[in-house]
Amino acid sequence: MDDLARLAALHGIATAYRPAADVTVRIPEATVRTVLGLLGVVTDDAESVRVVAEEGTRAAAARLLPPTVVLWQGEPVAPLPAGLPPGSRVLVVAEGSGEELPWGEGLPLGIHRITAQAPDGRIAEATLVVAPERAPAAPERAHGLLVQLYSLLSEHSWGMGDLGDLAELARWSARTHGTDFIQVNPLHAALPGTPTDPSPYRPSSRRFPDPVHLRIEDVPEYADCPERDALAELASRGAALRHEVLEKGALIDRDAVWDLKRRALELLYAVPRSAEREADYRAFCEDGGAMLDLHAGWQASRAGDDPGASADFHRWTVWLTDGQLVAAQRAAREAGMSVGIVHDLAVGVHPGGSDAFEPGLYARHMSVGAPPDAFNARGQDWGLPPWRPDRLAGMRYEPLRALLRGVFRYAGALRIDHVMGLFRLWWIPEGTPPAEGTYVGYDGEAMLAVLVLEAHRAGAPVIGEDLGTVEPHVRRALARRGVLGTSVLWFERDWAGDGGPLAAQAWRADCLATVTTHDLPPTAAKLAGGHVELRDRLGLLTRPAERERAEDAADTAEWLALLDGLGLDTKGEEAAVQALYGFLLRTPARLVGVWLPDAVGDRRPQNLPGTWDQYPNWRLPLADASGRPLTLEELMASPRANALLSAVREGAGPRTAPPGARGV
Repeated sequence: MDDLARLAALHGIATAYRPAADVTVRIPEATVRTVLGLLGVVTDDAESVRVVAEEGTRAAAARLLPPTVVLWQGEPVAPLPAGLPPGSRVLVVAEGSGEELPWGEGLPLGIHRITAQAPDGRIAEATLVVAPERAPAAPERAHGLLVQLYSLLSEHSWGMGDLGDLAELARWSARTHGTDFIQVNPLHAALPGTPTDPSPYRPSSRRFPDPVHLRIEDVPEYADCPERDALAELASRGAALRHEVLEKGALIDRDAVWDLKRRALELLYAVPRSAEREADYRAFCEDGGAMLDLHAGWQASRAGDDPGASADFHRWTVWLTDGQLVAAQRAAREAGMSVGIVHDLAVGVHPGGSDAFEPGLYARHMSVGAPPDAFNARGQDWGLPPWRPDRLAGMRYEPLRALLRGVFRYAGALRIDHVMGLFRLWWIPEGTPPAEGTYVGYDGEAMLAVLVLEAHRAGAPVIGEDLGTVEPHVRRALARRGVLGTSVLWFERDWAGDGGPLAAQAWRADCLATVTTHDLPPTAAKLAGGHVELRDRLGLLTRPAERERAEDAADTAEWLALLDGLGLDTKGEEAAVQALYGFLLRTPARLVGVWLPDAVGDRRPQNLPGTWDQYPNWRLPLADASGRPLTLEELMASPRANALLSAVREGAGPRTAPPGARGV
């Protein structure tokens, strides 16, 4: 191993990677040097690289403890942490209480401090994470809906779906069709300003929710507001926005919705709160601490407000949103759901957002993405700055812990986008093509232990989005710790055999299984090949359209032939959609998710990867097979939707609750 490779390895930076078992791709030396430099490592010339590599190697060999030590409760504990010489003394200081505890069996769950002293007098301190052996279990078999909340407009929403709509969807689907969960898109705070980034996966903050999702009429101060006429006028304009989307084919205009809701909230902010609500608000602010203050001030500044004068308003809107999120989860559980609302945690944040300005935590001039693969020959740049692994460990994973605690307040379960990011992320230096990035490693065991610990404290299962290129040891580690995977029908093939569709009994059990996702064509479009035509019109194909059509048609035909062989009816579009979901119910998958657009025949993807302004990503309302937008009320009355969900319920069997399930 040369000096640069040795130095890179010390800092978890890859100099090569293997996208397939028989393929090795070398990382450009310039990329490795750039990432090392960002981490404060000198790489000016060959001699400096050699010296720093040797110093780093000696320091690593002399280190008594790694930055983080992990113990899994219920597993054997060695007499001393790995690497300590015999005769070392170890002391643990417990989280919260500060109690001094001896190393060994029976240490309590938590994130503690550990101090070690070697016989030669050397002393080291590290973080100790004691986590449950596994995350809370999901039900043995449960089914639910997958929905982009903004797309679900009711007759009461102001131009986009809101948390009142989410609660109503949960009540209807649970009581009518026995659903156990509803998985939604990330509801994180968006970047303020006009126009804002519509993608829920590039938020200003992952720690705090976005008040654009509020149901204004459900704010308790609404009933006591003296500005009734002004509120009525704003509600009327909200109805006009809804009419534009539902009747005139307009796109969802998040900025226009927020403009109206903000004006209404300013009126409600002036209404005195009851003593009980005031105390609750003050407790929320205290719990949010400095990061809530930073977020509120940043949002105010970016919105053009006086940060000092309006920061409290922004804190208050976060509190209101948190309350309605808790209420939505409560409504779901009271309606009979065994899980409730499954929230989605984005992989990162917008570089101009409030989270990115937490001092020293994020790698500046870097972006997270993905290397080239079978689905994107050029690789991907998501425009998200990554956490620095060294700073994250140095902060005892408090940013991750706070992030998880925040979302677990109102989540029945948590989906983690690109869950592989707990172990490594593809870093792309600013101005560099995605293909010339490199993998940077994190302490995956420590990250996973923190996740499992916080999930345990919340009593909520965890689902990892593990699609794409995933190292085998990562999937094994996630499965061992009870983190469910994600299996999408079109990707499930017998790659170890003939490459054909994977038989139902061969699917893994610990997963959320679905036919499609928000980044893929709805099932009706896939069956008809409409998604190939769409990508062809937009110039997104990298191969001749005829070849794309032929391969896609062959792929679909193989699946339909498998379904036919199982005796499932595939004659006609609606029957074929039902058959595909019926197939999922023949797999051992614990969770089966129905993409809500599939229930009504919607043919448009909510997001078309590889596009920016060529396609209305994240701005489409739910629509029927003809493209006509549907209200929530029309969805609930839809014969097609009710037929599919009834069939899924019948195939799913009796509802079972996960062990230790809890409500909010």
